Amino acid sequence: MASTNTGHTGTGHTGTGHKDTGHKGNGDWLVGNPTGGQLASALWIGSVGLLILGLQPVLLGALYTEGHVSGDELALVATAEMIAIAIGSAIVAMLLSAHNMRWKSAVLLLLLALANIWTAYAAGAGTLMAARALAGLAEGGLVAVATELIARSRRAERIGGYFVTMQTLAQCALALLLALYVIPAAGSAGGFLSLAVVCVLSLVIAFIVPADYADLPKEEDLANVLTVSSITALLSVFCYFMFFGAVWAFLEPLGAQFGIDGRTVGLIVSASLAVQVLGAMTATVFEARIDYRIAIAAIGAVAVVASLVLASGPGLTTFWVTALVMGFILLFIVPYQIRLAITADETRTAVLLVPAAQLFGLAIGPVAASLLIDGKDFRPVPEFAAASAVASVALLGLIILVARRRRIVA
Repeated sequence: MASTNTGHTGTGHTGTGHKDTGHKGNGDWLVGNPTGGQLASALWIGSVGLLILGLQPVLLGALYTEGHVSGDELALVATAEMIAIAIGSAIVAMLLSAHNMRWKSAVLLLLLALANIWTAYAAGAGTLMAARALAGLAEGGLVAVATELIARSRRAERIGGYFVTMQTLAQCALALLLALYVIPAAGSAGGFLSLAVVCVLSLVIAFIVPADYADLPKEEDLANVLTVSSITALLSVFCYFMFFGAVWAFLEPLGAQFGIDGRTVGLIVSASLAVQVLGAMTATVFEARIDYRIAIAAIGAVAVVASLVLASGPGLTTFWVTALVMGFILLFIVPYQIRLAITADETRTAVLLVPAAQLFGLAIGPVAASLLIDGKDFRPVPEFAAASAVASVALLGLIILVARRRRIVA
């Protein structure tokens, strides 16, 4: 497990103008020695890349209401963007070096700003899908700016907790601003133009990011991920996020099936986003005190129970509580999934692909669950989610068994 010291990570060391390449780590860092400001700036750049995850219900809902897309087209636009984010984060993490990070951050922010402007003026579902796919690739690259630095920390789980807390707080604030002021006044176009403005303003922060990230002790190599342990760990992460993605995409029709109106479900979604912040913050406090295996197994069990409750036709209060519990555990688990990936691959290459596994799960979950829907009966969706959560825990069990056999052989 990570060190339990609570000192602020990396503060008071190398100035922003120094290159870290080849430097040995100091204290909390395996390699390199970024300052607290450099760390915070990298986490913000990654957070900009994931703003859309919290804003999709607001922005895509506005596109649907304005008649730009049908319900089916809306799902395709959302899925295309999430898959593109996953691909973008994997490409930047695995195929590009961790040097010239300031310029890479700036270029990706400008590309995302242009994609958001394109979305604001796009006509037709095909153009919208292309615009959001381009946005997703840029967003994935921005996520890698953060995860590359997280992978170099001795306390990657805790820094991962800070990352999900920062991104979710930003999502909450921006979702509130867009829903209450921007979209009522300027529609979906105003919402996407606001995202473009955030990207342009973040260019200042891009030049606080460390110019170069120090190389990890072993060069990042795709071969490190092509092991049973690494693949199983990433599949466990993928299955857990399939559980959440499936339920979240169909929360409104599920609620409607049980007599809960769309406005109330919208309130539940907003409240859940706030609870996600609480889950992320709680995880940063407890990450070093709970064994990652116990945490992932326990959260998986809660996910199974919550899914089965949703499938049982709950009343309004039970529906509310279940959705909030799901929101809490979504980000609470992230630091432990980072530890799982590090344990599976000590070269820390697998941990760079955790965001891609999460995003693929969020994207594939709704598509897979939709194949099981029979007419207007959406109960198979939470049943599929329960099976996904069981699979996630079963894969964790497989990793533990493999590790024990290796110790016995050794």
